[in-house]
Amino acid sequence: MKALAIVLVSGGLDSCVTAAVASKDYELAFLHVNYGQRTEARELRAFKEIADFYGVSKRFIASIDYLKKIGGSSLIDKDLKIPDYREKIEGIPSTYVPFRNTHLIAIAVSWAEVICAKKIFIGAMEEDSSGYPDCREVYFRAYNQLIDLGTRPETRIEIETPIIHLKKWEVVKLGAELGAPLHLTWSCYRSEDIACGRCESCILRLKAFRKAGIKDPIAYQP
Repeated sequence: MKALAIVLVSGGLDSCVTAAVASKDYELAFLHVNYGQRTEARELRAFKEIADFYGVSKRFIASIDYLKKIGGSSLIDKDLKIPDYREKIEGIPSTYVPFRNTHLIAIAVSWAEVICAKKIFIGAMEEDSSGYPDCREVYFRAYNQLIDLGTRPETRIEIETPIIHLKKWEVVKLGAELGAPLHLTWSCYRSEDIACGRCESCILRLKAFRKAGIKDPIAYQP
């Protein structure tokens, strides 16, 4: 039997391809976390459809909407503007949710200890992304040390980041090669019906599909 791995699945392109990678060698358990993001309902729908595609029965949907109450990000605070990609952004973009991945992975570690999962897969990207500090390889190395120190002595859980050094177009190409359901994914930061095509996430996605030579299967606003 295959060992069990938890995959953090937001419903986006990167987490979908990461799930496809994990499915080659592991039995899958899917974790989705709602944190008050603008496109929460649409992301949850994408998560469920991707889980159905892979026949995943072990699913856990968690809510940490206290992040919305804390604020500090345009993804969760509607008083803050989500910038268009063409706008000049200096430093960390406003779409960064402070320390979000730490909360998400902590839930995954707790669940992994209970269901005896050996790996936690997350679709973080360092080289071709928005530059979020909790998407860096050094961050995940430190988190693996924390897991080792903060769990039972016999527990062996490790975070895996299989696409962390890929370019976005390489992720698209890899997903296509693995037969990942890219048509089920959702990347837009703003809209829940038709992708806006103007936010940073949409533009990065569109550029990636073009460079990979693959048609993006989702619709965009004109």
